[in-house]
Amino acid sequence: MSTVLKLLFLGDVVGAPGRKAVIDFLPKIKKERELDFIVVNGENSAAGKGITPKIAIDLMRAGATVITTGDHVWDQRELAEFLVDEPRVLRPLNYEASTPGYGSIILETDKGKVGVMQLQGRTFMQPPLENPFLHGPAEAKRMREEEGVKAIFCDFHAEATSEKIAFSRCMDGLVSAVVGTHTHVQTADERIFPGGTAHLSDAGMCGPEDSILGREISSVVWRFENTRPTRFPVAKGPVRLCGAFVDIDMESGKAVNIERLSELIEEEGNESDEGISPAS
Repeated sequence: MSTVLKLLFLGDVVGAPGRKAVIDFLPKIKKERELDFIVVNGENSAAGKGITPKIAIDLMRAGATVITTGDHVWDQRELAEFLVDEPRVLRPLNYEASTPGYGSIILETDKGKVGVMQLQGRTFMQPPLENPFLHGPAEAKRMREEEGVKAIFCDFHAEATSEKIAFSRCMDGLVSAVVGTHTHVQTADERIFPGGTAHLSDAGMCGPEDSILGREISSVVWRFENTRPTRFPVAKGPVRLCGAFVDIDMESGKAVNIERLSELIEEEGNESDEGISPAS
């Protein structure tokens, strides 16, 4: 009988409400679902703008095996140095090679080696990075051929749904799963492609339910009404946790199941974003 790895991926964590809910949730869901590996996108966990070393450590202590980021990776200045020493916190792989940090990692688990990589799309995204359609397949092949890794998860941080689907198709058969992040809105297109790669265009966010992409409704509406810059404070209230469960056959590296997660957490925590530069 083949060994199956049970992986959970959580979408963009937004501010203090999101990270409090995730930190409380991870130990419980890990036990309930007997999870082997957890990947969390911490892209917006620091007041909706990047991630700090402390927050990354708190998420890993709660159960995150690997943390991914995205276009806000440099928003908290102290993170750059931290990325050099902590390979479990990833920045997009398709930055130029001299960029601090790592875009992929391979970790040993009780069920074998697991690879994680992150790439960033280029359509409507800033800054424009190197071509993910070249870097993604090359890194997947390196992991498989040089490191002997078959189970590989990829977070594709991108805006356009078409680019996300195209990237998953490009990676079909090379990785176990490609799940998108960045838009904060969970899509309903989960499936497994012919080559064995599970796909979901966007995992959604882990952030306040009564919000606009995790931010206070009034400030975002004001921006659209007045077309002038303003701050977007993180909203408060119950948090919806969104992501995906992926089951991976460790012998073939193919996904055998993908299931969306969308769970409302009614409890509110006392944690705050005080002292962290807010989103704007």
